[in-house]
Amino acid sequence: MNDKRIYNILFHTHTISGIVISVLLYVIFFAGSFSFFRDEIINWERNNTVNNTEALQMDFDVALDSLNTSYNLNSRDLELSKHFIEQRIGITMSAPKDTLNLANIETPDYFTLDTKDYSEKTYAEQYTLGEFLYRLHFFAQMQPIGYILAGFVSFFFLFAIITGVIVHWSKIVSNFYTFRPLAKLKTLWTDAHTALGVIGLPFQFVYAVTGAFFMIKAIIIAPTVMLLFHGDDARFYKDLGYSHPEYEYTNTPLNKEFSLNYYVNKTEDLWPDFDVTQIHIFNYNDANMHVMIEGHLKYENKYTAIGEAIYKVDTNELIHEKNPYQTATYLDGVKNVMFRLHYGDYGGIALKLVSFLLGIISCFVILSGVMIWGVARNKKTTSEKKRRFNEWLVRIYLAVCLSMYPITALSFIAVKINAPASMSFIYKFYFIGWLIFTVFYVLRKDNYFTNKNTLLLGSIFGFLIPITNGVMTNNWIWSSFKNQQFQIFFIDAFWIVLSAITFYVYFKLKQKPKA
Repeated sequence: MNDKRIYNILFHTHTISGIVISVLLYVIFFAGSFSFFRDEIINWERNNTVNNTEALQMDFDVALDSLNTSYNLNSRDLELSKHFIEQRIGITMSAPKDTLNLANIETPDYFTLDTKDYSEKTYAEQYTLGEFLYRLHFFAQMQPIGYILAGFVSFFFLFAIITGVIVHWSKIVSNFYTFRPLAKLKTLWTDAHTALGVIGLPFQFVYAVTGAFFMIKAIIIAPTVMLLFHGDDARFYKDLGYSHPEYEYTNTPLNKEFSLNYYVNKTEDLWPDFDVTQIHIFNYNDANMHVMIEGHLKYENKYTAIGEAIYKVDTNELIHEKNPYQTATYLDGVKNVMFRLHYGDYGGIALKLVSFLLGIISCFVILSGVMIWGVARNKKTTSEKKRRFNEWLVRIYLAVCLSMYPITALSFIAVKINAPASMSFIYKFYFIGWLIFTVFYVLRKDNYFTNKNTLLLGSIFGFLIPITNGVMTNNWIWSSFKNQQFQIFFIDAFWIVLSAITFYVYFKLKQKPKA
């Protein structure tokens, strides 16, 4: 097979793989870009200000007393976890092991606990726009196929990146410095696609790999368990480090006072700069009660350093520890590096802003690729039927993708006016509004109008977001800045800057004369 044949195969493979996943990939990158600010968005929605740390910070003894009043924790296993920087933490608990005396006690699957007033809410009750955008970027709203679909999109995106690099390798440097805005339309889109694609290449490669890792692993778990672990899923999860130890329930009361604050403080004293992120309590108030404290070192000290300590409460003995200052196992290193690379949460707000910018650049690369495909097929040699089909396809692609900007900005206004917004309200408002925008732009049959109008509406709505927040909460942007309410101030300032940029682009965007 000659070189030209290989080149043509790779070129068409790159084109087809890119076109097939283009809309889904755009949604992943657009929603994913805003997901970098998930915590800031949630705190802005709730008008909360929290310390910028993943560490659990609360009076744990008061929290346990509150939970014990509601559910009678005796003989239960209990988990307190914090994965994001917000005022609420996740609570999960087992059914009572003392089935004789506590059989009728309610056992919720999962709920959240406010770290300041100890109020409880179900997952649906505490749902937010920040959570919605975070989950939209891996299609969690489309279960049961959402995760699998996101995984395959990431995989094909990785394939498109590799084939794209191979196709453009010989001219990748020279084409990067070439931009011809006055040339024909296909050349303009090609130059933009190549230059921005090279700029965002490392970012896109990292997110293609980590995205595929997170999503496709759900597909391979079942066959792996059957083939390598002979159906023993418990051993599978234990070997991967996802399971917790089990301790026998003795049905003998604990004959001493128990303080969770004591064990948290004791663990933090073991390792300086250690952030406690998860707490597991086994056999609450039983003689064989154990407490496991998990967490990690601060990211500015060590990129990935997981630690854990397990105590037997009856004797106060430390029976197991994983020192975060020691070299991590290969398995821990792989899992944690994947998480840190994907979340981009180890470099503070500066890294989040850079990641957001690169995510939006990736969105433009996707759109420019679709435009190249559309313009390349708008030839006189192409039949009229195919040309019309291609025009409609590009029009629908652009309408679906570009509508995300105005509906996202409008949703920020809606959740403030309707605060606290319910899960069903966010779903209906976002998806129905997105559909209305899309249908309108498709029927308008003007890609230039779609581009300009989405920029205009998104900018207007964006400017109204801090105004709406000020009106509804009386916490104006200057007040949040003065009171050092960083998360609230950041979102207001972010939308002002983003809207100003897109408003400027709106005025600079000129329609190129048709040939």
